[in-house]
Amino acid sequence: MSIRDLQGCVEDLIPVNNVLASVSDKTGLDFFIPALVRINPKIRFLSTGGTYNKIKEILGNPSKDTLLEVAEYTGFPEMEGGLVKTLHPKVHAGILGERGNPKHQRYLQEELKGAVFIDMAIVNLYPFVQTISKPDVTFEKARGNIDVGGPTMMRAAAKNFPSCASVCDPEDYQDILSTIVKNNGCTTFNQRFALAPKVFEMTSAYDEMIAKYFRENNDPEKVRELYRLN
Repeated sequence: MSIRDLQGCVEDLIPVNNVLASVSDKTGLDFFIPALVRINPKIRFLSTGGTYNKIKEILGNPSKDTLLEVAEYTGFPEMEGGLVKTLHPKVHAGILGERGNPKHQRYLQEELKGAVFIDMAIVNLYPFVQTISKPDVTFEKARGNIDVGGPTMMRAAAKNFPSCASVCDPEDYQDILSTIVKNNGCTTFNQRFALAPKVFEMTSAYDEMIAKYFRENNDPEKVRELYRLN
């Protein structure tokens, strides 16, 4: 099947109503999250694990209308060890869906039982580089800190910048808020487009560091011993 062009009209201004938040670096959340709520008191955050707990702490025991765990939203529990949390059609169709496409609107509502378009994805990556910088790090600890869901969400949001704002750097929080305030609670097309390149720069550098680590630790006998092959 060939890749087709985007279908339907693209909106310049998109209200920030549904936000996916899943971050390892929680710097600035105590500033960013309440500011988003002040701009739109009806905003809803979908979140996981430590980020969910952090937002709950920041907002002071919010209702499910304001903060909902992704597992409850999707109806599927997390896999043990947190290995599968956000890799679900309700999440990724919400990020990748084309707002002006009636087929996507029906898909979210009918096939996915009331899924919503996600207006903003606040996502950054497991601290792989920080982990391997520690002198006592094991290969298994490094492997465990390879993020899968994070890059997937980030890349999906950046790819679909016509519909979703990809927010991966706490340094951008203030500028993002300023633009949203100036536009009555909405992101703009130009803002979403400007945020996208940083995602691909970040994920590209991240993957290169992982590849470099594997190349530098490529003794198969040591790795076999570590995993106690049968």
